[in-house]
Amino acid sequence: MTYDLVSLAPLALALMFAGLCGGILAGLLGVGGGIVIVPVLFHLFSLIGIDPAVKMHLAVGTSLASIIPTSISSIRSHLKRGAVDKELLRSWAPSIAVGVLAGTVLAGLVRGPVLTGVFAVIALLVATHMTVTREGMRIAEQLPTGLLKHVIAALIGCFSAMMGIGGGTLTVPTLALCNFPIRRAVATAAAIGLIIAIPGTIGFIVSGLGVASRPPLSIGYVSVMGFLLIAPVSMLAAPVGARIAHTIDPELLRKAFALFLALTSARMFYGLLG
Repeated sequence: MTYDLVSLAPLALALMFAGLCGGILAGLLGVGGGIVIVPVLFHLFSLIGIDPAVKMHLAVGTSLASIIPTSISSIRSHLKRGAVDKELLRSWAPSIAVGVLAGTVLAGLVRGPVLTGVFAVIALLVATHMTVTREGMRIAEQLPTGLLKHVIAALIGCFSAMMGIGGGTLTVPTLALCNFPIRRAVATAAAIGLIIAIPGTIGFIVSGLGVASRPPLSIGYVSVMGFLLIAPVSMLAAPVGARIAHTIDPELLRKAFALFLALTSARMFYGLLG
């Protein structure tokens, strides 16, 4: 791989653009930005010759790391508007953390194509759900209680960690189906993203230590260059998305969420099958 300034300039611009899109989406949709950052990093790492055995792990780990400052910025914006459900956050946090731990361990054990397949399939399922269900449709009047509540939270944490996303991709439709207002679901998902990103990042750093095929300028499965270029831009852009989320029509918000998920899934399937 080459690291001269001329060859790095287009890559740096692409990473910053991914951070911009990811930050806006983090505030707008509560998705932590990973739904954009992971596929962008996956294809960029392919272009610069990263070993196929580790490029998806590296994309997921770097995405989780960049979500940390983005989520903090997004949470602050939503908290100012009183949109975060703090009671739900306290209730779900332990189970989500357990799920993240399990997902991180699994991600360290499986091959890259497995992570790519998980990302593509879940993104497509959620996009389909958001497209075919009408506004206000629900399967329950409130969230489940007891063991089922903890299972749902753990699964969200597990799959989010394996996908390198902040949890909004799964949290928003889950809450919406349980009679949560979409804006409140988005705001709470942004906070859940931080619970996922911190232990997830630590896990990917640890599991990637000592892996011989890792590229330079990386700590475990986290690209330092990717983090330094994506995170600041995402953090600055997240409040913009949060402001937009409180001004646009909820139905438009649902359609935007579904569109981004569908496009992301298609790109990942293309990378997997190609």
